[in-house]
Amino acid sequence: MGELHKFIFDGLPVRGMLVRLTGSWREVLARRAGAGDAFEPSVRALLGEMAVAGVLMQANIRFKGALVLQVHGDGPVKLAVAEVRDDLAYRVTATVLGDVPEAARLEAMVNVHGQGRCAITLDPQDKGGGQQPYQGVVTLHGDRREPLQEFSEVLEHYMLQSEQLDTKLVLAANDEVAAGLLIQRLPVQGAGNLEGTLRRDVANEDRIGLDEAYNRIALLAGTLTRDELLTLDADAVLHRLFWQEPLRRYAPLRGASGPRFSCSCSRERVGGMLKSLGRGEIDGIIEEQGRVEIACEFCGLKYHFDPVDVGGLFTPAGNQPPGSMARH
Repeated sequence: MGELHKFIFDGLPVRGMLVRLTGSWREVLARRAGAGDAFEPSVRALLGEMAVAGVLMQANIRFKGALVLQVHGDGPVKLAVAEVRDDLAYRVTATVLGDVPEAARLEAMVNVHGQGRCAITLDPQDKGGGQQPYQGVVTLHGDRREPLQEFSEVLEHYMLQSEQLDTKLVLAANDEVAAGLLIQRLPVQGAGNLEGTLRRDVANEDRIGLDEAYNRIALLAGTLTRDELLTLDADAVLHRLFWQEPLRRYAPLRGASGPRFSCSCSRERVGGMLKSLGRGEIDGIIEEQGRVEIACEFCGLKYHFDPVDVGGLFTPAGNQPPGSMARH
């Protein structure tokens, strides 16, 4: 379904992670196709890379809540979203309005006129403790205002701005596998400011681009090809890249403790959303269509509410008649 491998380099200020999404990624695509809402190949690849990147970032910072990656802009892909919870469960979706060119890269999908943005949001699970969501936003351009063509480049730029840490990301996805490799220079002190602190770590900034060990290992990571990342298993990838480095690996996370697809949608949540629209609007839909159909934008699951179900939504619990059997 999915696996996450963490590793460090003994005696060196460098850490890394490798993630592979296999069965869970195929499940995501199969659900969309089954709902008659399959994305174009370029969009599927972007969403796969975003899912992998979200897993890597969430596993890296271990944030108690949801990490949400969003890319939005002025191309045919108006919005692409990947959400990863602290248990590494992920889900993705996109809003596409227009034709996506074959083999389109990031600029052609979301940054045609230079208005594209990438937002990274940390949404805390426990908002009662005073924690508030934090969001960082970057453009889809490099330091020289050149349009970035790869999602990995956007996140590398973000991590450098946000945490003042050198980061190398290699991402790839097709219809079978989504995979990614992260190499990062360890902070001199603290954990960076991804969670919103305004303190700038001068020591970290002074080390940007100057650590020889990180530069060497990042250079090795950059030799990994897309095909190798998608076809080789974790052991083969890490041996191919770092067989001469002091690599120390930790037990991989798989199954229930590893990255996997999961959607938090439910019939109860959809019912609550319908109630918020009001009885008049829902009755209008019933009169016109005979029932209400709501499809989850993340997993494609369809929820149906017939007149009896709708009546139950707007009737106090103690006065409700037996519900119909209409379900998703």
